[in-house]
Amino acid sequence: MNRFFKIFIIGLLSLTGFFFIYQYSNPETYTNSNLIPVFTYKVVNTYPHDRNAFTEGLVFEDDLLYEGTGLHGYSTLRRVKLETGEILQICELPTQFFGEGVTIYGKKIIQLTWKSHIGLVYDKYTFKLLQEFNYPDEGWGITHDGKHLIMSDGTSTLHFLDPETFEEIGQIEVHVNDIPVTRINELEYIQGEIYANIWQTERIARIDPLTGQVVGWIDLKGILSPEDDSEIVDVLNGIAYDAKNNRLFVTGKFWPKLFEIELIEQGTAESKGESKP
Repeated sequence: MNRFFKIFIIGLLSLTGFFFIYQYSNPETYTNSNLIPVFTYKVVNTYPHDRNAFTEGLVFEDDLLYEGTGLHGYSTLRRVKLETGEILQICELPTQFFGEGVTIYGKKIIQLTWKSHIGLVYDKYTFKLLQEFNYPDEGWGITHDGKHLIMSDGTSTLHFLDPETFEEIGQIEVHVNDIPVTRINELEYIQGEIYANIWQTERIARIDPLTGQVVGWIDLKGILSPEDDSEIVDVLNGIAYDAKNNRLFVTGKFWPKLFEIELIEQGTAESKGESKP
């Protein structure tokens, strides 16, 4: 993927983001009377990441990364070796699909597509396509809590799906107090909370899956060094969790690196005067 094409894509999606934010974002700032904790980070390890991967979904299981990438004609599902970034297995999506979030449920990998209203279900080991399913809204991020699939569509709504029939069985509105938090993107279920990238920001929301309330913010500002950012990169997107070893990984679209981080609580959104994600 050449440099000009990357610049064009980032510009186009940024313009799309401007209109999306204009249409869906609440103009009020998020209030912080609940003293929502804000976390920063410590980089524990750094791993190589494919610069041509427009990362939309990220999962860690069995000591391997599973990554879904986007863009028409470039969308893939991948199995990747963490330590080297080597692509061990890859499945290219048909060109009509813009790949989005991925999750692993049992022996199946589930991958969303953006505007096609179609989800793809693969065999975890062979990447053979087993079935497709439909949903009415856009597909952005997906994870699961062991019982339900949890899906984002770019708004403030998270949808809970039956993992066998893919029918919607519930939903929550993500909010800070009574104000909705929109642009919810890639998801990961971690120790009873939903972690969510907020599109076009450097923050991850930690969400209570029962109430939709944001219970914490993770501020990842500056995680890419100036040298890393000198090439074409897009927004932060990609959260994976190694439950066995309690490791948290993050990356972004066209990023050259994937980071293992530890969270450090730095105060509250109210005490620091920060009110938006």
